[in-house]
Amino acid sequence: MPYSAEFGDHFYCREDGRLECDHVFLGGNDVIARWQNATDFNIGELGFGTGLNFCETWRQWKQVPRDGQHLHFISFERFPMKANEIDRALSRWPEINDERNALCAAWSMEPAGNVTIEFSSDVRLTVVIGTAETQLTSFAPIFDAWYLDGFAPLRNPDMWSLDLMRSVFDRTNPGGSFATYAAAGFVRRNLQAAGFAVERRKGFGAKREMLCGIKQPI
Repeated sequence: MPYSAEFGDHFYCREDGRLECDHVFLGGNDVIARWQNATDFNIGELGFGTGLNFCETWRQWKQVPRDGQHLHFISFERFPMKANEIDRALSRWPEINDERNALCAAWSMEPAGNVTIEFSSDVRLTVVIGTAETQLTSFAPIFDAWYLDGFAPLRNPDMWSLDLMRSVFDRTNPGGSFATYAAAGFVRRNLQAAGFAVERRKGFGAKREMLCGIKQPI
């Protein structure tokens, strides 16, 4: 169970981080259904961590044959883990063995700047090393879905600030979405103030609630 000394928090829930990813991020953004009608689909993530969300998303992307569709997964991470740490953290889930092995084999020994890995003709990963607050405003792609997966809001409030949520909103396509395990009142209010239509849903496992929402089409 990987733990962040910087933020005093675990990287994912104790019940099952992979199933939490499926429930919160893929389900909360309804990405599997939306992939069917998209040629290019950009997912943004705040907090790459162990790479679990990317590996599970990639695994599910591969379940359906793709013809000319492209997935670009772009994550912002301040404290990147080493390949051996990622390997150890993800080894508990045999379902993502292929994705874990590919990620660890391609991961830089000293990740810095923008780490971009082309895993196949239709899947690209970019991990932007640095603070999301400074990196996101100058980043070019516009996103279709967001995985807001920073550490607990009370332990890492900068990752849930109004300024950052506004940057997320500004870099989201009309009709684009977000999902997060967090349900704290100030997180919900910041997302609403940024411009998102916010919905409460049933959380994963023992967590009572989660948040998801959309940027209303113009």
